[in-house]
Amino acid sequence: MNDYTFGNKILELRTQLNLSQTELAQMVGVTNKAVSKWETGKSKPTTNVIRKLAALFKIDINELLSTRGEERKMKISKIVITGGPCAGKSTAMSWVQNAFTQMGYAVLFVPETATELITGGVAPWTCRTNVEYQKCQLKLQIEKENIFEQAAHTMAVDKVLIVCDRGALDNKAYMNDLEFAEAIQFIGSNEVELRDNYDAVFHLVTAAKGAEEFYTTANNSARTETVEEAAALDDKLISAWTGHPHLRVIDNTLTFEDKMKKLIAEIASFLGEPEPYEIERKYLIEYPDIRWLESNPACQRIEIIQTYLNSAAGEEVRVRQRGIDGNYIYYQTIKRKVSDMKRVEIERRLSQAEYLKLLMLADTTKRQIRKTRYCLTYENQYFEIDVYPFWSDKAIAEIEMSDEHTEIVFPKQIKVIKEVTDNDSFRNASLAQIKE
Repeated sequence: MNDYTFGNKILELRTQLNLSQTELAQMVGVTNKAVSKWETGKSKPTTNVIRKLAALFKIDINELLSTRGEERKMKISKIVITGGPCAGKSTAMSWVQNAFTQMGYAVLFVPETATELITGGVAPWTCRTNVEYQKCQLKLQIEKENIFEQAAHTMAVDKVLIVCDRGALDNKAYMNDLEFAEAIQFIGSNEVELRDNYDAVFHLVTAAKGAEEFYTTANNSARTETVEEAAALDDKLISAWTGHPHLRVIDNTLTFEDKMKKLIAEIASFLGEPEPYEIERKYLIEYPDIRWLESNPACQRIEIIQTYLNSAAGEEVRVRQRGIDGNYIYYQTIKRKVSDMKRVEIERRLSQAEYLKLLMLADTTKRQIRKTRYCLTYENQYFEIDVYPFWSDKAIAEIEMSDEHTEIVFPKQIKVIKEVTDNDSFRNASLAQIKE
């Protein structure tokens, strides 16, 4: 989520010195585009640039990075609800509105951008090419989300839930790889940034997969897909979002009403209502077929560097760099064990500057964990397969659930050795322990 608190501070200090964005950029050795991103909450400067800013504004670095107590209390979460054709997305929005308003949230909805453009006369078939249309849609999507986030920060409430009716990565399902690369280059972004800019993604499976008798095009004039086309598009959408740290796929194994209830339960669990429980099962598996994973369209490779910090007894605090090809997102996670499979987990997004600052608090009794994570969607389940450089014969597979009794179905290519959910020796914190 964007950090408008820091951005507003930069804007205020710059204005006090009567500097333009270009002038400030020149004085600290960055581009005016970088300054614009700071002030709109899209990014924060590096540690070296923060030092230059503090010297320029004649304030302490800690004062520059600090926020007022009343602002820190505000919780803004941005989620995506996506899905294939005839998945129940429109109905889901009403359920979300009712459920989370009752929980004390101000619920804001970012409307579906494609619908807005197409009904306004801007469509793939009216633009010169599909990729030109997708550029327009992506740009508008991002601008709309920025406006909603900016507005959220002005509200006199403690909790805001921004719900996006589809997100930026939905566009990927409607383009080939070359078109997608051109589109994200046009908006000056990358896939990691677009995907992980959302706090969570909830995919509703199309009725064309498992509830075919309810699939219809009658209630949506823009829907033209056959059952087969709808199922194929659903797969592409899941594939586009695979790799997000919190993706949940909600299928049609239940009644439609229960499907909506499961969606609400999954969102509530993510938001920590009433508590931020994480239900996780962990398995020791044979070293996976990397070629199969990397060729699978429903799989995404992520590089992770995980550092454990000094923490109080009974708590585990870590920071994580997550991404690929030089494009990274940073997180801090605090965990407290409740039972063998259930933990209280609190996670927040960090700027690069915050991440680097927290690294100074590293627990020197633990080594940094570096691993390659393969995020795999299979049978509407979301697996995270961690491959470590110090193991050549085994790996770890994890799956998060909203129900402890959910049956897990592994792909035949994954060979399970044993479940290690309650075996502390296979936790990352244990693997990081430096043995004397």
